[in-house]
Amino acid sequence: MQDGANLAVTRNAATERCVAAEHSAVGQGVGIPEGADRRRWKFSELLAERGVRARWEKVRKYFFLRESTYDMSNRCNLRCDGCYYYEGEKQFSGENGDVGAWRALMRAEKARGITYVVLAGAEPSLVPDLLEVCFAEMPLGCIATNGVRRIEPAVGYKIHISVWGNDATSLRVRKAGDLLQRQIENYRDDPRAVFVYTFTRENIDEAAGVVDVLTAANCRVTFNMFSSPVGYAGPLRHDGASLVRTREAMVEMMARHPRHLFFSPYSAVAHTHALGLHDLYRCSYPRMNASTDIGLGRSFRQFRTDLSWDRDAACCVPDTDCTDCRHYAAGSAVVTARLYRHVTDPWTFRSWLDYVDTYLAVWVMGYEKGENLCAEMISPPGCEKTVKG
Repeated sequence: MQDGANLAVTRNAATERCVAAEHSAVGQGVGIPEGADRRRWKFSELLAERGVRARWEKVRKYFFLRESTYDMSNRCNLRCDGCYYYEGEKQFSGENGDVGAWRALMRAEKARGITYVVLAGAEPSLVPDLLEVCFAEMPLGCIATNGVRRIEPAVGYKIHISVWGNDATSLRVRKAGDLLQRQIENYRDDPRAVFVYTFTRENIDEAAGVVDVLTAANCRVTFNMFSSPVGYAGPLRHDGASLVRTREAMVEMMARHPRHLFFSPYSAVAHTHALGLHDLYRCSYPRMNASTDIGLGRSFRQFRTDLSWDRDAACCVPDTDCTDCRHYAAGSAVVTARLYRHVTDPWTFRSWLDYVDTYLAVWVMGYEKGENLCAEMISPPGCEKTVKG
């Protein structure tokens, strides 16, 4: 949860594109209910309802979170089509496997105000000793893994297990057989685990069956959107029709699995919009944000496996095509940082609270998601004209 470098909504080129997108064939949201009071509400009025105030008090306790990300290993036990790690220069960094060096890095990060770490890679489960030292020094965080190898329970981070479809799709796209069952066997009933189903253009119709299998095994699930690496033009990349179909699938599964699925209507809107997160909200990460005055622009670093970092390339998932970015990881910072855009009316504010509540349940150990406060599909602030999805 970080303040963005530009909280004001300006009438810029992105807003013009947003309005154009709302007139496109892709339905993006229905806006606030018909006949609702459309005046500018005071913040005290938005907090007047007891349930809304309680949710606000619940999420604001986590405004201290300050993240950076760390590539733990340049090796992987899978080779996936569209992999972000094996794009750009970061894949060529040498591995620093020195436990002492990683301990020193974590201590230095804590000293400069970082409170939350995202450990990724290629595949971080291949360096368990490094995971242990990071957790010992910085106990709030998350590990992004393919789930092939179990991470020991002593490492008490949230664990995000990537799911890209059913077993047939995993074999084709990730070159891994029986992957879903192996992932479930490793993390069934594990309170750290969240299975992250990444929607591609090809796997939308598989999602319901995969989520049914996961929830039947008492696994918790959230959703991600495939966002193309720079230069990627393969079959996983979304188009307008697949965004519509993905949103419909998300809504249907939220209704079917309210206990196991960490998501909200506004999460669906934000991540399946015709425009990516940068055009909708203005990305706060250094790669797209020149300011070093506040928030992620000042604090965020993306460390490579040799413990170097490059501000010009720093974002939560480096080498993503920024115009196509709909990553759940990016949204967890970019959307939540835009509080002041969402304090316009009760429905928009509640949608934002639902989004933050979802994000915290996905990323923070011990945080329990509440019921969504807003059932309407609220359009992102700044997209002044809407059509029904």
